[in-house]
Amino acid sequence: MIFEHTRNAPFRADHVGSLLRPAELKEARARRQRGEIDAEALRAIEDRWMSEAVLKQQRVGLQSITDGEFRRGWWNFDFLGRIEGIEVVIDPTSQRFAGLDEPRHAPVVRGKLRHARPVMLDDFSYLASITQLTSKFCIPSPATLYHRGGRAGISREAYPDLAEFWGDLAAVYRSVIHDLAAAGCRYLQIDDTSFSILCDETFRASCRVRGDDPDALPGVYAKAINDAIAHRPEDMAVTMHTCRGNLKSTWLAQGGYEPVAEEVFNTAAVDGFFLEYDTDRAGGFEPLRYVPPGKKVVLGLVTTKTPVLEDQDALKRKIDAAAKYVRLSDLCLSPQCGFASTHHGNNLSEDEQWRKLELVVTVAGDVWK
Repeated sequence: MIFEHTRNAPFRADHVGSLLRPAELKEARARRQRGEIDAEALRAIEDRWMSEAVLKQQRVGLQSITDGEFRRGWWNFDFLGRIEGIEVVIDPTSQRFAGLDEPRHAPVVRGKLRHARPVMLDDFSYLASITQLTSKFCIPSPATLYHRGGRAGISREAYPDLAEFWGDLAAVYRSVIHDLAAAGCRYLQIDDTSFSILCDETFRASCRVRGDDPDALPGVYAKAINDAIAHRPEDMAVTMHTCRGNLKSTWLAQGGYEPVAEEVFNTAAVDGFFLEYDTDRAGGFEPLRYVPPGKKVVLGLVTTKTPVLEDQDALKRKIDAAAKYVRLSDLCLSPQCGFASTHHGNNLSEDEQWRKLELVVTVAGDVWK
């Protein structure tokens, strides 16, 4: 097992954060929605299964420990929906997808953005109370509020000037991060799917149709992250994760990182990048040449979308290939995304999930002895 201090995060063997929800937890959430149990009863069940997930993460040898996002239905909406001025609504323009029996949702800005009440602070505090290892907390990037709908998703009455929107959003994030830091958070992950989706030519074309410049957006989104984390403690490690979709083992976009690499890697003031690299949809490692020395790249080579266990030697060869562009000492290994970006989860079993994470730890132990 590799032990490292929080200042070294991301760790050699790391993970994106979300875990498959146990059957009892899924059923409890459904019962809560039907009004059969109260919020306190649901939280007690969540607490028990989160504690079990923490123990299993520790047993497989991970050092970054998450709550599995067990209190969330969706990786992004649960967080954004707690910010005053944001409403998560059914998206009338979208069709059902990924075999879901529910409509797609979208966050929209109805009024001025404000940090009016704690946002997931109790969630982090509980996680920190049940592990002595590094408690890692994951939040959606500020760009996710704009990325899907663009200007149409932001009230012109509340924000006639988009610069004010970005300024207020950054202020909310700074306040949330301040609270997390005060509670002891020293490893924060910013989940930003926008950068990788901006590598897809189809989506880039749709950006132009709605009036956005896809070449300018990476700079806008990187600045949004920088403004959000501007006052973080010096000893807080912040990483950024990006992927091309992960709902029920499906994907939304494809294309290598070249269109965004130079801007994002050199502008985003984070300590490391979790990058999807489990399929050819992510392209080659050549865009990594833009990563500045000293910043870490976590190679998402192990897929969470299928139960097939990757070959250890094949993973090591891919790490060697990436090391042609980023020195080996600045590389790490992880799955390409979480196992359950939403409560539905991906198409594999819990046992298969833990074998995937054990594989990450084993290969990392061999590569970085």
